[in-house]
Amino acid sequence: MNKSMELQNKTNIILGIDPGTIIMGYGLIKVQGTKISLLEMGVLQPGKVKDSYKKLQLIFNTVSGLITKYQPDTFAIEAPFFGKNVQSMLKLGRAQGVAIAAAMRHGITVTEYLPKKVKQSITGNGNASKEQVMKMLQQILAFTEDPGHFDATDALAVAVCHHFQQKTVLGGTTEKVAGWKDFMAKHPHKIKAGR
Repeated sequence: MNKSMELQNKTNIILGIDPGTIIMGYGLIKVQGTKISLLEMGVLQPGKVKDSYKKLQLIFNTVSGLITKYQPDTFAIEAPFFGKNVQSMLKLGRAQGVAIAAAMRHGITVTEYLPKKVKQSITGNGNASKEQVMKMLQQILAFTEDPGHFDATDALAVAVCHHFQQKTVLGGTTEKVAGWKDFMAKHPHKIKAGR
C-alpha cells in the first residue's frame, strides 16, 4: 500500500469539549479520509453535585473515561469567553483546566478555540446562534436527533472546527479547509438539498 493510500485510510478521532461546572458538553467525531462521522455527543451535569471539588473530579473522571473508551488522537476545547461575573469566570476556568489536565494525563495534544472561531468555522458566521450551529452540524454529520442541550452540539462544533483547522491529506495533496463555504465547495456530495 502506498503512502497516500495509507494516509487516506488513517482514522482520526477528535474529542471536543464545551467546559462548564453546571453543564459540560462533549462530542466525538471520527475522520477517515474525506468522511466525517459522529461517534457520540452528550452532556455531563456536574451542577447537580454540591461540593465544588467533587464537580471538578467528576469532570476529570468523565473526560478520562471518554478518552479511555474512544482513544481520541486529538482534544479540542472551547476557550472561556470573558464575562462580567468574575466568580463564573473562575469556575469556568477551573472546569476547563481539569478537562485539559485529563487530556494531558493521557498524552493527547490539546487545542483551544474561541467561541467565535468555532461558529465561524461551522456556519461561516462568528455570531451565529447555537441553533444555527446545531442545524449546520446536522447537515455536516448527517444526524437528526436533538441532543436536548446546546452544550452537546457546542462541544461537537469544537471537534468539527478542529478537523476543519487541521491539514487533511487527500489523494496525496495537502488540503486545508477554511470554514463552511470552503467545505461546501470541496465536498458538494455532503450537502443535502433543502427541505
